[in-house]
Order: sequence, then C-alpha cells, then structure tokens
Amino acid sequence: MKFGIFDHVDDAGVPLQQLYEDRLTVAEAYDRGGFHGYHVAEHHTTPLGGAPSPSLLLAAVAYRTKRLRFGPLVYLLPFHHPLRLIEEICMLDQMSGGRFELGIGRGVSLWETKAYGLDFTQTQAMYHEAYQVLLKGLGADELTFEGQFYRFQNQPMILRPIQRPHPPLWYGITLPSQAEWPAANHVNVVALGLRETTSASIAGYREARTRLGLDLNGTLYGTSRHIVVADTDAEALRIAQAAYPRWRESFRWLFRRNNAEPRVINIYPPTFDELQALDNGIAGSPATVRRFIEDELRANPINYFVPQMVFGELKVGDALRSIELFARDVMPAFSSAKELT
Repeated sequence: MKFGIFDHVDDAGVPLQQLYEDRLTVAEAYDRGGFHGYHVAEHHTTPLGGAPSPSLLLAAVAYRTKRLRFGPLVYLLPFHHPLRLIEEICMLDQMSGGRFELGIGRGVSLWETKAYGLDFTQTQAMYHEAYQVLLKGLGADELTFEGQFYRFQNQPMILRPIQRPHPPLWYGITLPSQAEWPAANHVNVVALGLRETTSASIAGYREARTRLGLDLNGTLYGTSRHIVVADTDAEALRIAQAAYPRWRESFRWLFRRNNAEPRVINIYPPTFDELQALDNGIAGSPATVRRFIEDELRANPINYFVPQMVFGELKVGDALRSIELFARDVMPAFSSAKELT
C-alpha cells in the first residue's frame, strides 16, 4: 500500500507568508519520509483554502522536493480557462521531472462559484467540456474543439508534459454512485466520508474494475482521515484537540456566512474526540495509529491511504514530529500488506 497526503492549506492562525513557508517545510518532510503524493485542495473566498491557485504552491513544491509526486485534488475546472490550465499542467510536469498528478472536478460550493460569476447550474456541463479539452490538448500538436463553452480551431499546443499522453488523473468521490466512471476510465480516486460510505464507494470502484477486466492495482484508490502521531496517545490527542476546532470553523466559515451548514458537517463533529468516535480520524502513538489503519483496511480494501496530517492550529514542530513517526513507525508495517479480513 502507498501513502499520500491531503491538504486544504487552511488558515492556521499565522501570517500567510508563514503559512506557505510552513507548508513547504512539511512538504520536504513528506519527501524525506517516502510519501507517494501530496494532494492540495482548491477553494476560494474561504479560510479553508489558503491555496486558491494550487499551481503557485505546487511550483514551489516542485523545487523543494525530489521524489514526492504532487497535484491538485482537485482543479475546479469551471474556474479555469482550459488552455491556460493545459499550459500550467505542462509547466508543472516539466519543472518537477514528471511528478505531477492531475486532479479534476466541478466544485461543489455555490458561494465559491458565485464569487467567480459562474452559473452553478451550468458548471457541471462546463466541467465535462473542460475535461475533454484538457485531455485532447495535452496529447495533441494542434487543438480543435467545438463546444458550448469552449471553442478552438487549429490552436497550436507548444508545451508538452513529460508524462504522455497526460499526467495521472485523480477524482474525489463522496457517494458510491460516483465510483463507476473513474474506475472505467483509469482515474485514481480518494473516497471521502465515514467508513460506511467510503466502504461502499471503494467496493463499487473495485467491482467496476473487476467487471471490466481491469487490473485492481492499475490505479490508486484510497480514503482520507485526520491523523496526528506523537510519542504517546495522550500527547497526540492533546495536539489534535487543540488544532482541530480551527480547521472545523474554516470548513464551516463560508457556509455560516450565508446562513447555512455544509452538507457533510455531520462527519466533522465539533471536537476531535467525537471525530475519533466516528473513526474519521485518530490521534495516538505509532502503535495506536497502526491499529487504526488496520481497521481501515478491514472496512476499505484500499491500496492508497491519504491522511490529512496538517490542519487548523497544528504547530509546524508537532507536524514534523508526527510525519517523522508516521513515516518511520507506521508506513513500513503496510509496505507489503495483504487485505485484512
């Protein structure tokens, strides 16, 4: 099993310059620790998303790391002109020596969409068109496309990615009904939600791959949980309890400003203790975290685990120790793990 990292780059209560420098410092730690990928969310006009332009942060990651793969999870395609995005993808893949991972999606926040003057009722169609343009443009010498939103006629494609015909694709799924398309189209996925939901999503993804005669290990499919590791359970829980409330408030902030709550707020309760009770996160010693991941594998036969290890007011020193312990004392236990029953 491989391990990656998911990161909102959310407000940590520090100046923005320090937020970015701290994230680059921990990206170097992920690189040293042997993590496979670093996946950054794209959000706008909310403290949940301190990297509304993921490409800018990831360009810095490219030069601060050597082996770590990285990319957005996901680029919100309706928010980007596809030609500009093709050029950025090519630049990032070339700058990193072919380490870019391409996450794509629509965007689910009505208020983020409104902030960009987009019609939410049209963004699903925009996403599908932009996706077609991206794949066609990344693999073509000239781009010709005639759609409702985007039109190109013999547009020269000067830049090329190293990874041909395009970097690996990623998609986030929150419902089992969303698993069929990425499974059939060789798209890697991260399933979000409580274990009951992610279990059904992962099962649907694996069943679709099997039914179509596709290699179950030909793509990566995983889940994400909040994880904090320290030398003792008590120390890890103290760190997580202090850090988590700010992350949760950032998660709710834009919704509360519009007198609403996120649709999935129930999976992120007010305290980290409650989050642990839902099996949506763990704070503990390496042994405790290993047992948690073993339980995760029993519920979700995944080949990729994507913890969120830096969130809210987690201090960079605590984060670096957590990453070190996870890489040294947790990950090796699953390097050749079989499915647990």
